Amino acid sequence: MKAIVLGCGLVGGLIAKDLAKDEDFQVTVADIDEGKLNKLTKEAEISGIKADLSDSSDIKKIVADKDIVIGAVPGFLGFNMLRSVIEAGKNIIDISFMAEDTLSLDELAKKKGVTAVVDMGVAPGMSHMIVGYVDSLMDETKSATILVGGLPVIREWPYEYKIAWSPKDVIEEYIRPARLIESGKIVEKPALSDLELVNLPRIGTLEAFNTDGLRSLLYTIKIPSMKEKTLRYPGYAEKMRMLRETGFFSDTPIEVGGVKVKPIDITSKLLFPKWELEEGEEELTVMRVIVQGEKEGKRLRYTYDLLDYYDKNEKATSMSRATGFPCAIMARLVAQGEFQYPGVCPPEYIGREHKVYQKVIKELEKRNVFYKENIVGI
Repeated sequence: MKAIVLGCGLVGGLIAKDLAKDEDFQVTVADIDEGKLNKLTKEAEISGIKADLSDSSDIKKIVADKDIVIGAVPGFLGFNMLRSVIEAGKNIIDISFMAEDTLSLDELAKKKGVTAVVDMGVAPGMSHMIVGYVDSLMDETKSATILVGGLPVIREWPYEYKIAWSPKDVIEEYIRPARLIESGKIVEKPALSDLELVNLPRIGTLEAFNTDGLRSLLYTIKIPSMKEKTLRYPGYAEKMRMLRETGFFSDTPIEVGGVKVKPIDITSKLLFPKWELEEGEEELTVMRVIVQGEKEGKRLRYTYDLLDYYDKNEKATSMSRATGFPCAIMARLVAQGEFQYPGVCPPEYIGREHKVYQKVIKELEKRNVFYKENIVGI
């Protein structure tokens, strides 16, 4: 089978390597950056092709003879890429965290007979799949809470936070209002709000605050109370709120010394050296999903915990592992005909398919990514 990964970043590269280990797949990676392509193709049995992934005609041309497409482009390129692949009539598994509503492409995907699995990473991704799975087990689901974050193992003042991408993408999460479900209705709250401390096994106390991560769950599953919160080391949120309220995250140009600049651009530039994750630097991904409800007259709480660390042997970040492996696994299942869903398919729909869900969990465990399940009566 011929697979193509659109995007050669940390996650796209990991997905390509994972698929290339399977002798049933011929893997190609497309990207505009020849340097990244050359590096990746030397590390595994992968072909590289230089392509402009903002160009619809270019995308349709390179996916034309492929059996499965994986979308791993930056968010601002995601929607056009997804639409282009669907128009080309190709099944796609996507982890491009785009701002646009992917469900708006559902009718097009159905018309083309395309299975388009979107947001198939860790959160959104496994978080949503778990909510969908537990919801399908319950007679009535009362609430769902997702707590998730990526953190450096070594805490360094002043931010105790590291990333492998642009600070501007993170800052956007602190500007955009968080949408939650309360009493069965969508409500908006400021990002960084409802701050609380959470104690988690093997890691200790972290802080959690509202961010806009529910995405498709706002519309696909009827649960009266749902929220997603971001996890950081304590003290981080207050620093971000201070910067935001002072105007450092503003997109409105201001004049400084006769030159107009956007504060968010200056802030991103200054934060990058403080936040940049160095190659080989150890980090971790932590997530807890809690779903409560009733089954056969009993009130139950399902809790799922993930704690994954940088892989020294493979030199793979935990965030790329936790995000990329679910996507690679679903790409196999769709390509091999084990999962089909004509239309746009968010991960929560996959959770309802118990055999597929269990297959994903088992395949993740083979890659040393574990979701610890705990079920208790309440």
